[in-house]
Amino acid sequence: MNLVLMGLPGAGKGTQAEKIVEKYHVPHISTGDMFRAAMKDETELGLKAKSFMDKGELVPDEVTIGIVRERLSKDDCEKGFLLDGFPRTVPQAEALEDILSSLSKKIDYVINISVDQDILMERLTGRRICKSCGATYHLVFNPPANETVCDRCGGELYQRADDNEATVKNRLDVNIKQSAPLLSFYETKGYLRNIDGQQDIQKVFADLDALLGDLH
Repeated sequence: MNLVLMGLPGAGKGTQAEKIVEKYHVPHISTGDMFRAAMKDETELGLKAKSFMDKGELVPDEVTIGIVRERLSKDDCEKGFLLDGFPRTVPQAEALEDILSSLSKKIDYVINISVDQDILMERLTGRRICKSCGATYHLVFNPPANETVCDRCGGELYQRADDNEATVKNRLDVNIKQSAPLLSFYETKGYLRNIDGQQDIQKVFADLDALLGDLH
């Protein structure tokens, strides 16, 4: 099974990716992991990527695509993969099709874990962290007894700067704008499958499992 996993921040993509990997034994390939592995192995493309990242610049598409090509050519992808964080643009999606075609593979599904923006705001702004012991809470899903005090050590709870409402809204807006053309591209191709991410975690996975069972 060759899968691309999509979803906005807070949609639960990471949780579901773990469950898919555990059940179906396909490698979870994230862009960050690919870059780190290529840089650690000091491959030619890894060193090129590092030179851009060290300067705080975006890694150009041709380097990213080359690293994806190398990774998908490895033996552990023989029976499938779960690609996460790539592609991010339509040109990258077209390049992925070329890569897979050259490997005699094709995408089975592009799975989009869909959650309303209001719910994502609630999920992403509700996190609180203890200044003393680092324990993490959520005001809705895993609340402390007292909103400002850690249950574990009595330390002060705080909200990270990037969890505040304005920052989260901006992050979501950027992601929605970026992902819309990609979702449209894959819908036209017939690959896109939307999964309701507003259900509880087990029900989301049950829906995924029902979809993926056809491929296994």
